[in-house]
Amino acid sequence: MTKAILIHAHGGPEQMKYEEVAVSAPSAGQARVRHQFVGVNFIDIYHRSGLYPLPSFPSGLGLEAAGVIEAVGEGVEGLQVGDRVAYAGGAIGAYAEVRNLAADRLVKLPENIASDTAAGMMLKGMTVEVLTQRVYQVKPGQTVLWHAAAGGVGLIACQWLSHLGVRVIGTVGSDDKAALARANGCAETIVYTRENFVERVLELTHGEKLPVVYDSVGKSTFLGSLECLHARGLYVGFGNASGKPEPYDITQLGPKGSLYLTRPTLFTYTASRSDLLASAAGLFEVVGQGAVKIHISKRFRLIEAPAAHEHLESRLSSGSLLLMP
Repeated sequence: MTKAILIHAHGGPEQMKYEEVAVSAPSAGQARVRHQFVGVNFIDIYHRSGLYPLPSFPSGLGLEAAGVIEAVGEGVEGLQVGDRVAYAGGAIGAYAEVRNLAADRLVKLPENIASDTAAGMMLKGMTVEVLTQRVYQVKPGQTVLWHAAAGGVGLIACQWLSHLGVRVIGTVGSDDKAALARANGCAETIVYTRENFVERVLELTHGEKLPVVYDSVGKSTFLGSLECLHARGLYVGFGNASGKPEPYDITQLGPKGSLYLTRPTLFTYTASRSDLLASAAGLFEVVGQGAVKIHISKRFRLIEAPAAHEHLESRLSSGSLLLMP
């Protein structure tokens, strides 16, 4: 038996229970991983709350962790007992001490990537890789808007984009977060609690607007983000921290300049083993060479997962949150 966080119904953090669960020997194609650190992400809150409904109960939570392989099932190649591994995606259930999961979702960690760093970066960092290299391939000299620039994804994105020669305009919720974002490569910050971000983007671009906007906030930023795009610009929505955007009449995209909208997921873009390894390799490269540093803002024990969700939902956090089994 081992310990895990389970929910038996959608709802608030109080639905999360610290329970004993059984872990069998890994099946064919699986590996059993003992977690050292587990990443906490907004998608976990969406699963818990029912914004992204779970198929059945009881259910685990969590999609990201790092640990050590304890056993492998039949047919597993390229991985062995004792390997340090990390993952982002696959079956939900990372909030656990030990679990079995498909071995083809695991990535071996290089020696220069610590396990806590990996657990704080795999989902967020590969999300940045996908958004900036495949959903829309940014180019040196471009300017982009990144909402929640001081969040876990935002801090990685600001560093990575700055490293690539891209100018980032970032929205943040406070002066402290603005300073943090600027310290991590964000060229211009907009404190949305007192500034109109659309007006500021127009000022900062001298009215030329932007080729792409990256938005994990959702409802409160969606319409304004469209106003920041120049003709044939792309709105990339990848989160709903403020709630889902209201239904939108897509016929308005034409008069606004034939705009594009997309709602990508990391899991679609890394569905194949080759795409997963390529995305992870890109992340390992920039972190390994020091171009991107992973900020772990707070650590909680596994049993404290409800408090971790409350902290993340407060939108007062910055960087990555970890659970320690």
